[in-house]
Amino acid sequence: MPKVDLKRSMRRLYFPPHDQPVLVDIPEFAFLMVDGRGDPATGRTYAEAMEALFAVSFTLKFMIKRLDPEDDYTVMPLESLWWSSERSGLSVQNRSTSRWTAMITQPPTVSAELLAKATAEVRARRRLPALGRIRLERFREGLCAQVMHVGPYEDELPTIEKLHAFIAEHDYPLRGRHHEIYLSDPKRCAPDRRKTVIRQPVGL
Repeated sequence: MPKVDLKRSMRRLYFPPHDQPVLVDIPEFAFLMVDGRGDPATGRTYAEAMEALFAVSFTLKFMIKRLDPEDDYTVMPLESLWWSSERSGLSVQNRSTSRWTAMITQPPTVSAELLAKATAEVRARRRLPALGRIRLERFREGLCAQVMHVGPYEDELPTIEKLHAFIAEHDYPLRGRHHEIYLSDPKRCAPDRRKTVIRQPVGL
């Protein structure tokens, strides 16, 4: 049986154009989430959250596949909501003041009971500081503007400015938190080829 790949089956949500922002309506999904603060480039907290999220996500995948091979699926990419303590948006120039929620989308079959079993299984194999901070939460963003950023993470500002200019041009108020979806594995992809979805909820 082919694996279910949400990115491919819902391309419009995960592969926006890189040259022109677009509007999309994002439905509700279930996520594994870990909250934190600070710059990922200068601290370990974000990396610890990422390690725990992927460890549990892959454990859930194989656990669900063992229960029913037809439920096999592709683990989704890492995503993050970003905001600052002063306002709901993102402090791009200084992420050391930023707060974040790192998260990975989960299929509907993931339950609190399965999460507890997967977490226990991971804990038996590895010592991951963020493991106990993972939660399962449903999250719906609704109407959003988004665009693809191609290049290093530290060069996102012009892409974010392009996105915000598009939102202002259409007279939409900003709401919610700056959202990034990391489609490329930074260990396998050169910085100038990395693809990141930059998303911003809009409207009332």
